[in-house]
Amino acid sequence: MALVTISGFPCSGKTRRAEQLKAALETRLRDPEYAGPSLQVVVLSDEKLNIHRDVYNDSRSEKPARGALFTSIQRQMSQDTILIVDALNYIKGFRYQMYCAARELKLRVCTVYVVATENMCRKWNQSRPEQQRYSTDTLDDLLLRYEEPSSMVRWDSPLFTAPWTDEAIASDGIWKAVTEGIVKPPNAGTQAVPKAPTDALRTLEASATTIVAAIIAEQGGSGGLGGTVTLRISEEAKPTIILPPRNITLSELQRLKRQFVTVHKKAITLGTTEKGAVDWSERSIADKFAVYIEENLKP
Repeated sequence: MALVTISGFPCSGKTRRAEQLKAALETRLRDPEYAGPSLQVVVLSDEKLNIHRDVYNDSRSEKPARGALFTSIQRQMSQDTILIVDALNYIKGFRYQMYCAARELKLRVCTVYVVATENMCRKWNQSRPEQQRYSTDTLDDLLLRYEEPSSMVRWDSPLFTAPWTDEAIASDGIWKAVTEGIVKPPNAGTQAVPKAPTDALRTLEASATTIVAAIIAEQGGSGGLGGTVTLRISEEAKPTIILPPRNITLSELQRLKRQFVTVHKKAITLGTTEKGAVDWSERSIADKFAVYIEENLKP
């Protein structure tokens, strides 16, 4: 349904805002006047994933922790869930990554920027129990590296600001964004690339080889008269091809087969961004190869 990204300085009050937002959204979902789909509100955070604050002391430990968070985000995202990600989310590249994942699933998105001054964050960090604090050096480093969200970029918009001076979070705009906001369709950069079946390469090679043999056999029976010929490859695959009125050599057909297989092998191994499902059945491959031969054989 929707992805809500909470972003802000460390120790700026993001968890409090996430809890306030969760309570506000659940209240609206329970309202008798609400006539929309049945939804659940889920908050995902470092604490719930047992990611300790010490991982931010070193970039080598921070990267796998961020990967674990992203994997969990992907698992939780669905059409019946409003997912609130309560984490640092201080890197704009990571926020863009979450935006792309949400767009791939056709979810609505918005960002909540929790605002507090650096001195307040340092003060609140020191007031926490020792096991929940950032070290002084780590906190200073995170404050320095924080990349502020911007309403000018698509992955941070719509952007809502929650300053420390407000007691409660202004949930009206967020509710509208997650229930009525524009759902952007996936594009080539965000959609999952369809993959070919595991036996596609074997079917490609076998079908092309069988067609080459069938054409040579047909020429032997007709004496190279050419014309429209139906090649019986199997019960399913019976492609029709127009052959030129001359003897076609095996080397010509082998060359065309290599070219055809090379082009389609790349599509099998790397996937394809063609619209709709790509048919890698024996019948489809045989028809494509017959057309390819017909178009590339010299008269």
